[in-house]
Amino acid sequence: MNFLAHAYLSFNKPGILSGNMINDYVKGKKKFDYPLVIQKGMSLHREIDTFTDQHRMTVRAKQFFRPQYRLYAGAFVDVLYDHFLANDTREFSTEEALNSFCQLTYASLQADVDLLPLKFLQVLPHMQLHNWLYNYRFKEGIEKSFIGLSRRAAYLSESAIAFAIFNEQYEELQNCYNEFFPELKQFAADTLNKLNNT
Repeated sequence: MNFLAHAYLSFNKPGILSGNMINDYVKGKKKFDYPLVIQKGMSLHREIDTFTDQHRMTVRAKQFFRPQYRLYAGAFVDVLYDHFLANDTREFSTEEALNSFCQLTYASLQADVDLLPLKFLQVLPHMQLHNWLYNYRFKEGIEKSFIGLSRRAAYLSESAIAFAIFNEQYEELQNCYNEFFPELKQFAADTLNKLNNT
């Protein structure tokens, strides 16, 4: 999953949120340099990613991108899932509800700024200034995210075809999300409950 989903699936728990959001920027045993609650957020992130990658609907969604992008198909699916989440009225009843959640997320991360890794701190100001979490709502935001992905990835040279696939297969991809996300949300809630009881 991408930034918005990881933030949302932290269930308004500040330390969990920070760990969930920074996980990809913390390698190996560096995880244990952080407070326990942030470590639990990192563990939640990893469980979410594993569940997502193995889910039947994610496997199906990746098939649209795999011929062109092979191993990067999952990265594009992660981003477009954030688009469907941002537009999911079961989770955010209005645009204002989505934006309010985004602002609370940025504020929570800023409260932990002294604990966040440098690489994430380099990303956070851009995320907040350009309100990435909210802008996943729009196709233009997804296009920009795809472009950013292609710039960061070692073996990606373009993302225009991925954006075209996203538009062409929009309904099918949304169906994948619609079946997948409620199961992910329940899994994440159960996983967080287990983490908090250990």
